Amino acid sequence: MTFKTILAVTAPGLGDADLKLAATLCEEAGAHLAVFVVGLAAPPPIGAYAAVVSEAWFQERQLDLERLQARTDTVSGLLASMTVSSDVSSEYQEIAWADEAIGRRARYADLTVLGPESLSSEELKTNVIEGVLFHSGKPLLLVPQGAAPTLKPRQVMVAWDSRLESSQALAASLPLLVETEEVHLVLVDPVESENEHGAEPGADAATYLARHGVKVTVDRLPSQGRPVAAVLRQQAVDTAAELLVMGAYGHSRLRQRIFGGVTSSMIEDPPIPVLMAR
Repeated sequence: MTFKTILAVTAPGLGDADLKLAATLCEEAGAHLAVFVVGLAAPPPIGAYAAVVSEAWFQERQLDLERLQARTDTVSGLLASMTVSSDVSSEYQEIAWADEAIGRRARYADLTVLGPESLSSEELKTNVIEGVLFHSGKPLLLVPQGAAPTLKPRQVMVAWDSRLESSQALAASLPLLVETEEVHLVLVDPVESENEHGAEPGADAATYLARHGVKVTVDRLPSQGRPVAAVLRQQAVDTAAELLVMGAYGHSRLRQRIFGGVTSSMIEDPPIPVLMAR
């Protein structure tokens, strides 16, 4: 599978930087750009004061719809000025269901891109990440501030832990990996057992990639008491990686939010562009 449709999600109040970034990736890959403009509706008032604030709430929703239409019109104008094939759709959605709406839209794209502007919007970021990862079955590309993302990277680092999520990320990234100069398959504190990494950690995954023509090197790294995310960040620097590929949410979202984890850490502070899947 190649990346032929790339989705970008935006909202009222955001600018066009992320859309231009996604358009650049589409030009590079010869892909179609799909833009989804989502308006997030505040929940309806409940309780003793519902009757008092309902009118104000209704007026706010009307303003939301006007903002959504204005943003959609702006995006339509921007896309019309670009040379890439594109389309735009919009939806006004309750906050509680916005992730599912985004996930449904992402099912019809090969990749969703979340740029630095959207990453700075906590509400939109959370809904896009959870929508794509939990409701679309497709990969997500996080692009931090200052990064120069490419869908034709020369050096790629893959975080491998032998779980289903890692396998999904590996499969989703194959269109990129087969074109790279070198892929570093990184294992942190790998366990040699049949239920973990096998007798030779990383060997099976490396063989799988090699059969696709990927030039792969296996790096088995000790954490030495450091967080796994910190080890991966340093290795990304040491290998001059342009892209990090990893599985997302090997543990539940609730556990990640309470105790933290590699996924949460990378979402909060991606060192380079990160392609996630689960």
